[in-house]
Amino acid sequence: MTAARLLDDEVAYPGRGSEARVLVLACGAIAREVLAVIELNGWTHVDLRCLPAKLHSRPERIPAAVDAKLTELAGLYERVFVAYADCGTGGALDPVLEKHGVERLPGAHCYGFLAGNDAWDAMHEDEPATFYLTDFLARHFEALVVRGLGLDRHPQLLPMMFGNYRRLVYLAQTDDVALDGRAEDAAAYLGLAYERRRTGYGDLRPSLERFVAEPAHA
Repeated sequence: MTAARLLDDEVAYPGRGSEARVLVLACGAIAREVLAVIELNGWTHVDLRCLPAKLHSRPERIPAAVDAKLTELAGLYERVFVAYADCGTGGALDPVLEKHGVERLPGAHCYGFLAGNDAWDAMHEDEPATFYLTDFLARHFEALVVRGLGLDRHPQLLPMMFGNYRRLVYLAQTDDVALDGRAEDAAAYLGLAYERRRTGYGDLRPSLERFVAEPAHA
């Protein structure tokens, strides 16, 4: 999975079995995590398709993108699960999912379901002025934050955008020394206190496992 494909393109990862297909339609920003859960469970009948991760930065476009992809794939799978939370759509994603009869991940955003929504709520209540990174965002901080927000060209914007934050919390899905370093460098770049919390896959894994285990016509 190259950074360019994850950020800019729709990507498909077909299952390896001959059973009736189950589809997970996911945000490209959690492609690695969904694939990891598929591998951990040995699911050969589950396909993964990912919409471009750059939608993470344009949440108002997520509902239409999900609607178009579900319409395109209608009838090709017995069951479909959408691996998005609300993700900044302001509730606009749920009517799309209701129209197609599919469900999504619990919570408001990826920080919540990766940390565990209850744990994230407590963390955010403890310090609301927190900027969060996941493995994906730590890996692509330069592209999505520094260049994406134009901070490389206009560094004077940095205190305007991040001056009210106090800390950066890296919600780590894996134990990766290189990503730890990138996250700590990101905190230093933004002038924020740094904290790392090992979350694993949070609510993502049990949500997918419950869905895949359900009978086809429950």
